[in-house]
Amino acid sequence: MEDRTINILLVEDDEVGVMNVRRALKKNQIANPLYIAENGLKALAMLRSQNGKPPVVPPKRRLILLDLNMPQMNGLEFLRELRFDPQLKATPVIVLTTSDEDRDKLEAYNLNVAGYILKPITFSRFTEVVSTLNQYWMLCEML
Repeated sequence: MEDRTINILLVEDDEVGVMNVRRALKKNQIANPLYIAENGLKALAMLRSQNGKPPVVPPKRRLILLDLNMPQMNGLEFLRELRFDPQLKATPVIVLTTSDEDRDKLEAYNLNVAGYILKPITFSRFTEVVSTLNQYWMLCEML
């Protein structure tokens, strides 16, 4: 039987943001593995094989939840690098950010994000979003 686990990589430098994602997943009874990277550089390292070692985030069935405002490598820089990498370019990404700037939204969508969610979002609204994402993945599985 094929493993249907979705490996979620949260790229977020704010501990409260990480806690909210964990709570929303738990509330929706989504037990998928959650990997955390504090910035884009660490996220890329977790997605890529290094020195013959497998990536930290398993290569099959990945989903990235991405903040844009981070140190060292911000979300848009990460997205550009991700889309340039032939092994990673098809990875679905959902932006979860405080940036309501039109230029950020436009660039994110031009870099083929699956969604753009503004923070702060109420916890109940965020759990609805997570539930919708879970339903989306289940529908994809049926196709």
